[in-house]
Amino acid sequence: MQRLIRHGLMFGNLFHVSSPALVERYNRALVHLTGKTTALADFHIDISGYSPEVGDELGDHAYLNHAGVNRQFILLSMEQRRAPLLNMKFSTSRAILQDFIAQNEVSLFALTAKDAIAGELVNSVYDVSTPARLFDIRRVEIEADTTAGTVRDAEKLARMVERFKTEPDGWFDDVLIAQMIELAGKTGDVVRNPVRLKQMGFDQRNFWTAHFGGLYLFQDVEHPAVIAPSGTGHLGDLPVKYVFDASQRNRIAQFFEYNRLTETIVEGRRDRAAAILRQKMDFILVDAVADQGVDLSGATRRDMRRLAREHHAKLPQEFHALGALVNWAENGGQWPRIASDHPAYFYTLRASDTKDAPLVNMLLAELAPKDARQMYICHKELFYRTYAGWAEAKKAYVVDFLVAEYQVDKAGARAELFGHDAAMVEPEQDMIARVGPWGAVGGRR
Repeated sequence: MQRLIRHGLMFGNLFHVSSPALVERYNRALVHLTGKTTALADFHIDISGYSPEVGDELGDHAYLNHAGVNRQFILLSMEQRRAPLLNMKFSTSRAILQDFIAQNEVSLFALTAKDAIAGELVNSVYDVSTPARLFDIRRVEIEADTTAGTVRDAEKLARMVERFKTEPDGWFDDVLIAQMIELAGKTGDVVRNPVRLKQMGFDQRNFWTAHFGGLYLFQDVEHPAVIAPSGTGHLGDLPVKYVFDASQRNRIAQFFEYNRLTETIVEGRRDRAAAILRQKMDFILVDAVADQGVDLSGATRRDMRRLAREHHAKLPQEFHALGALVNWAENGGQWPRIASDHPAYFYTLRASDTKDAPLVNMLLAELAPKDARQMYICHKELFYRTYAGWAEAKKAYVVDFLVAEYQVDKAGARAELFGHDAAMVEPEQDMIARVGPWGAVGGRR
């Protein structure tokens, strides 16, 4: 992991809390939320205010995320919006925090100039002791204020000002005036400079959770399902008809198709698809030969072709199928039929243009695990977990690639890989209506 940290691929863009004033504010917020403090003079925090160093010190890396639900957060600076979310339990949490910061930018900038913001992502449940409890999470509300209660006091002062202006005897109410003066000393002029945070709520129907081995819940789609890549035997009864594990490739493919969640990489972009597919082939090649004592440092396109020739017998089906697809895209070769039960099938897909595209690309990264680039971009939790088991040659190659090809232009790389410029084909609704989206099946298979 040190290689990842050294190159900024792990714990990158964390906000450095280094001044005594910020440390003191952090401790005030920490006491407010958890009753704990840190003795560290400097440390790094993510977008939620979680610090790996503080977690080590306290012996509790869930100190802001007890039971993995209702994540608490501490904002010290607007710079945190660029930070990642570590120890993620729900795929929606970082986007919710980013939206909250963006929608309240002016107020948060003013408030964090003097104090820390302490808040919580409030779900409708307080524990997920069983998988079925995840279905009770439908909406996330944000509660936040400074440790001194500035927002609460500002709202109270605003109500007092309204009374003062509208009540007939307001001008003569000495008690009211005295209370207003006292609160104004804490909040400032709320008439000229209102201090308020928007009451924000976010629907959470389609999401990934780290709980129970990692689950993808798709409730707000035409044909709902749960995808549990690691297996379904431990989930018990769920309030959804279809539950699939990673071995049920045909079912998952049909789920994608009938909900119009995916499209092929080559749709509408034949000229650019070949380069994307070639890179996927490189990662598959590296995965196949990395344990053979091969030196992959500085490998060129010619080197990769040589390795493919020398180790042809070891190359898996995914490599050959994607090679045939590249031949079709570049040379007008025969169109390869890659069915959903083929190991290469999910390597040929990307999310279509829907609100759930990030979640779908995250699931595809898990279904096509040899594509290290997509896994790093779309599912960092999985990337870090699997990276530890790779051969050293593969670790070095992937890190060098991400540093040289991805970090230099993250936005451009993501647009090239996941941009949406292809038409989507509508499914045959009449057939789906007759037999159901996964054929004539009854319950879980």
